[in-house]
Amino acid sequence: MNRVYNFSAGPSMLPEDVLKQAAAEMLDCNGTGQSVMEMSHRSKAFEPIIAKTEATLRELMGIPSNYKVLFLQGGASLQFSMVPLNLKRIGKAAYIDTGVWSGKAIKEAKRFLSVDTIASSKDKNFTYVPRVDAIKGDYDYAHVTSNNTIFGTKYAKFPETGDIPLVCDASSNILSEPMDVSKFGIIYAGAQKNLAPAGVTVVIIREDLIRGPEHAAGDLPADVPTMLRYDTHANEGSMFNTPPCYSVYVMGLVLEYLKKNGGLPAITAKNREKAKILYDYLDASAFFRPTAEKESRSLMNVPFLTVIEDKEKAEAMNKKFVAEAAKAGLVNLAGHRLVGGMRASIYNYMPTEGVRALVEFMKRFEKENA
Repeated sequence: MNRVYNFSAGPSMLPEDVLKQAAAEMLDCNGTGQSVMEMSHRSKAFEPIIAKTEATLRELMGIPSNYKVLFLQGGASLQFSMVPLNLKRIGKAAYIDTGVWSGKAIKEAKRFLSVDTIASSKDKNFTYVPRVDAIKGDYDYAHVTSNNTIFGTKYAKFPETGDIPLVCDASSNILSEPMDVSKFGIIYAGAQKNLAPAGVTVVIIREDLIRGPEHAAGDLPADVPTMLRYDTHANEGSMFNTPPCYSVYVMGLVLEYLKKNGGLPAITAKNREKAKILYDYLDASAFFRPTAEKESRSLMNVPFLTVIEDKEKAEAMNKKFVAEAAKAGLVNLAGHRLVGGMRASIYNYMPTEGVRALVEFMKRFEKENA
C-alpha cells in the first residue's frame, strides 16, 4: 500500500505512528480486552484516557489553571451559537470578519445579540487580515478567527481587548505555533486539522466566564438549552453525556506524539519551513501565484492560482493540474470555489517531504504547460 500526500483542508493527515498505534489497539486498548469504541465513557478504562489527553493538551499549550478544557461535539459551528448564548449580558459583541467561517459565526451570533463587525477584509476577497490594534467599547466579548482555511490568511498579532473577553476560533491552526492562552477568554477548535479525527471539539474557557448556579459569574437565562451551557459540561468534566470517546483517544495519541517529537517549538519550526518552501517557489514562479498578501499568509493553508487570465482556459488548466497531481500521489489540491485555482493545506502532520514533492511536481507542470 502506498500512502498519498493528502493536502485536504480537513480532515487532514495524522502521524503515521499514531495510526499504527490506533490500529494495533483497535481490539485491545491498554490491556482491557476491548476497543475504545466499546468502552463506557464512565468506566475506569476510559477515565485515564480523557484525563491524560487533557493533561497533555494543557502542558503543550501552557493552559493556565483557571481555564477549563472541555471536549464537546457539534464542531466549531456549534460554538458559533454557544458563545453568544453563554456570554450575552448587555447583548452586544464585536466581530472581525476575515472570511467564510467568521461570516458564519457573525450570522449565528446575530440570532442572539447585536453584532458590530468592526473590521473586514471582504473588500479584497479576504486576501488579508485587517489590522486592529485594540478593541474598545461596551461589548460582551470580541471574536476573531485565527486562521482562514479558504482564503489562506492568519493573524500575525491579535488585538488587545482589555477587559473584553477575546474569543478565538482556532480550528485550523491550533497547536501549529505558540498561542498565549491567557490573552483569550475562550479558544475553541474542531479537531480535524491538527488534533484528531473529526468528532470532538476542544473548548478552552476561562472559569470566570462560565455562568451557572455553581459559578460566580451568575446564572444563564432559563431558555438556554441544557446541552448548550458551558457549565453543564464543565461541572461534569465533559461527561454530562457520552463524549466522542474514540476521537478523544486518538487526540491523546497525537498529543503524545507531538510531545515526544519536540512539542510546540519543533512543530512551529517545521511548519514555518514547509510554508517557506512552498511560498518561495510561488513567489518566484512565472506560472503560479499565491493569493494571500504576504503579511497575512497562513502557515496551514496555501491557495494559489495560475497566471492565465482567460477564465475558461484557467479552469481547464486547474482541472488538469489537480488530476495529474492526484496521479502523482498528491491529492485534494482543488481550490475552494470562492478563490478558485488550487489550495495546499499543509497542517502539522503533512511531512516536509510532501511539500517538497508538491513543489517538484509544480516545477514540472510549469515547464510543460507554461
